[in-house]
Amino acid sequence: MANKQPLNIVKMKKYKQDGIPLSMITAYDYPTALLAEEAGIDMILVGDSLGNVVLGYNSTLPVTIDDMVYHTRSVVRGAENTFIVADMPFMTYHGSVDETLKGVRRLMQEGHAHAVKMEGGIEIAETVKAVVQAGVPVLGHIGLTPQSVNQIGGYRIQGKDAADAKRLMDEAKALEAAGAFGIVLELVTEQVAEAISNELSIPTIGIGAGRGCDGQVLVFHDVVQYASPYTPKRFVKTYGDVGSLIRSSIESYVKEVKNRSFPAEEHVFSAADGVVDGLYGQRKEKVETHK
Repeated sequence: MANKQPLNIVKMKKYKQDGIPLSMITAYDYPTALLAEEAGIDMILVGDSLGNVVLGYNSTLPVTIDDMVYHTRSVVRGAENTFIVADMPFMTYHGSVDETLKGVRRLMQEGHAHAVKMEGGIEIAETVKAVVQAGVPVLGHIGLTPQSVNQIGGYRIQGKDAADAKRLMDEAKALEAAGAFGIVLELVTEQVAEAISNELSIPTIGIGAGRGCDGQVLVFHDVVQYASPYTPKRFVKTYGDVGSLIRSSIESYVKEVKNRSFPAEEHVFSAADGVVDGLYGQRKEKVETHK
């Protein structure tokens, strides 16, 4: 989309005020980012979910800053006119501010991201503030935070009781006060997510957080069922079945190679008349020389 104008954090806040939902999807490489931009997506998240869906890990924890820089740079090349957020991976923003800023610098300077995302609430508010003061937009992330999955006891719905709802509200307000331009709400009950969205002046982006958020984000591989086997998720709607198409396409290729129907006449190139005869002639001469 050559004429597409990328969003910025000022426009996103205006979208919230005007009631215009924000669309966001993950991408991890050039062709996916290119297709997402052509489809008109508002924002792309280069998520550390790449650990699960691209690198084959069973969690996001092994993902490194090098991984994130590499994939972010690829995505930016594919979606030059889209606002791109890159995840700060596990344990890269829980130490000193100086160490945090080193990782942020790499994602911005080497990866060419427009913003970074950090998981956590009150406990990272001061870090978020420092990064924002350094001139880098920060997207918060509360509710189910996959980097803390071992601490919170698995992939559990958040905000099911009054105490948990208050905790989430306090965390959201702390992130807003720290300068975050928006907050991802993951696997939060719809009522609590809507209450948080109504309370904040910055947009919320839901994933499994119901209809009251200011936008939605899904993992690309879930949207198009790019997995084998694909595991359905209640909070995800799939819009295609790319995995089955890819598998059947490769199966057809293997079958045609085995039965020699590929390559066919239309896939080959022909030499000029006499070229092959000349090759055989050279071969005959060499054989006769050795007699």
